[in-house]
Amino acid sequence: MMSGSQDQLEIKFRLTDGSDIGPINYPVATSVATLKENIIAQWPKEKDNCPLTVKDIKLISAGRILENAKTVGECRSPLCDVPGGVTTMHVVVVQQLQEKEKKLTSDDHKKNRCVCVIL
Repeated sequence: MMSGSQDQLEIKFRLTDGSDIGPINYPVATSVATLKENIIAQWPKEKDNCPLTVKDIKLISAGRILENAKTVGECRSPLCDVPGGVTTMHVVVVQQLQEKEKKLTSDDHKKNRCVCVIL
């Protein structure tokens, strides 16, 4: 049987600029999708790259991208999680990167046309 401290996991979310959200205690039965919803709700107002939906966020823990349907307990890494310690998950916002890449690729096609002329 699990003790009270083992059915909760203390997690902090590290944003790409090095700032953190948390640490916050979550039950091990919490889904990754729920973690992402909490990240969106707690996103710092002064940051401009706010994710809009759960699909805009990739959560990385112990080098693995976490799947929305999995629970926190299923994603725990025995090598990285110290009992009673704080688990750090890295947050990557995907939405803005894709928009920038689309702009770059559409603009690049216009600018970088190769034209060969044989004289």
